[in-house]
Amino acid sequence: MTDKFQIVGSLLRPEELLTYKTQIEHRDDIQYPFYESFEGYEKCETEAIKQVVKKEIEHDLSIITDGEFSKSMWHLDFVWGFGGVERYIADHGYFFRDVDGSSKYETRKDIGLRITGELSGKNHHFIQLFKQLQDTAGDQQTKLCVPSPSHIFGELSWSDNIGGTDAVYQNNQELKAGLVKAYKEFVEEFASVDGKILQFDDCLWELFADDNPNSPFTGEHIKQEEVQGLATEFIDINNTVIDFGHSLGLKMWTHNCRGNYDSRNMGGGSYAKIANLFLKQLKYDRFFLEWDDDRAGSIEALEVFKDRPETEIVLGLLSSKTNTLDDEERVIRLLDQASKIIDKDRLLLSHQCGFASCDGGNELSEAEQWAKIVQGQKIAKQYWGSTV
Repeated sequence: MTDKFQIVGSLLRPEELLTYKTQIEHRDDIQYPFYESFEGYEKCETEAIKQVVKKEIEHDLSIITDGEFSKSMWHLDFVWGFGGVERYIADHGYFFRDVDGSSKYETRKDIGLRITGELSGKNHHFIQLFKQLQDTAGDQQTKLCVPSPSHIFGELSWSDNIGGTDAVYQNNQELKAGLVKAYKEFVEEFASVDGKILQFDDCLWELFADDNPNSPFTGEHIKQEEVQGLATEFIDINNTVIDFGHSLGLKMWTHNCRGNYDSRNMGGGSYAKIANLFLKQLKYDRFFLEWDDDRAGSIEALEVFKDRPETEIVLGLLSSKTNTLDDEERVIRLLDQASKIIDKDRLLLSHQCGFASCDGGNELSEAEQWAKIVQGQKIAKQYWGSTV
């Protein structure tokens, strides 16, 4: 076994589980957890998780997830599980770039988040799911992946939930305080069930990169001091919860993503443009970063980690979006470049994202997914050697 190859979190769902998942996106009359609305769903999900954990162990993965089989989307299920949040079908979904980058690709529309009461992270369904994962994984290390506080703060603050006569939170500062409280309640319960590794996933960093053609924060009419203020707000809300997790003895990790839906992406933006913000200032113990193509820019952005000797960096040099094996010469070349900046022992290897950020998954088969994981393991063993 080598611990130098890692998976970001999600894996392709089996067809029998997807028969339930595909019903969810068209129903506005159900709330989370969804299995309460579908006979046989909970049993199917539990069995599917048992099987994928078995496969992860068989493939010598050192840190086990539930494949995120309990989620329909990488972030919204977690928020739907908060007290004070209601799900609804929105007018449109998120927009991704199509595979060739020439057109927009719309996702499913059940992405609505309506705040109906004070946010609460207590008695969250994810805690029970994590306990089941622990029981299934046995002595294996496990981790739980949830969206970062800043990502959810961004989505909620840009919605119509803030202000107004009937709004629970009148401004972003009230929302921020309520969201931090809810996250702390969840983190505390996660630690209380002997959780050790909590990973915050985030898709908003690249909005602040001025070389991102899809950024809403560029142009002459944009006040850059306000943009920098928002970035600082995002960093602060995350660090507040990260510090709390550290105080409870947790390892706090993050995965940064440029969008991953049906093998599509949401945009560009290089790490160099945001390095002094999100890479340098966020207090995570481990960063999963994307370098599967040239959108991320130069690997030299890692320079900001030089004075953070305890921080680990997982280089997402492999692609979870393609159904073919990756170019191993390219991977080794970039690993060599990275190890000239950061000590080799602090580096790890992964695919740039999970294989199924949303339940439909990327455009490859389960066999192709596991073949790509085997390739990642092989490269890591060749580059670092086997570790137990």
